Amino acid sequence: MKETVKPLIEAGVIQNRLNELAEKITKDYAGGKLTLVCVLKGAVIFMVDLARKIGGEVEVEFDFMDISSYGSSMESGGVVRIDKDLDVSLEGKNVLLVEDIIDSGRTLSRLREHLNLKKPKSLRICTLLDKPDARVINDVSPEYVGFKIPDEFVVGYGLDYAERYRNLSYIGTLSIENDEEDMN
Repeated sequence: MKETVKPLIEAGVIQNRLNELAEKITKDYAGGKLTLVCVLKGAVIFMVDLARKIGGEVEVEFDFMDISSYGSSMESGGVVRIDKDLDVSLEGKNVLLVEDIIDSGRTLSRLREHLNLKKPKSLRICTLLDKPDARVINDVSPEYVGFKIPDEFVVGYGLDYAERYRNLSYIGTLSIENDEEDMN
């Protein structure tokens, strides 16, 4: 098997877009408090970079959730499991759910239901990547979107394939080809 990553979104383009998202979030929450909820592990790099760019006029706290839907596959299995829930209460708080990618919408729909049960004052969604052509569940629409991308499997900048490629500074499409030796 030969894995190839072809650059899709360069590192500098990502950082420029994060500046724009942070500016909008700062404007929307100026003078208030905001709880960022990060979905582990893929959104960690995105959330940390975004949090550092949100202006000082917004008091930011964050917490983490661990959700399983892919395993080591390139396709979501459709089963969403919460492996780690939040440590802080969301009741009465402005919450921004920070996701790495919205694909089928199953994970995000389940997460939104779960977080709404915690009675936040507001719940908005920020995603680095949005794949509208892959959507199966259409009741999810993020308020903040980094990039809309085609329905391809992507890695880098926190996103992985079997726990690899998270450390890339850019986002790329992953292709896997059988070597000739594998075919014999």
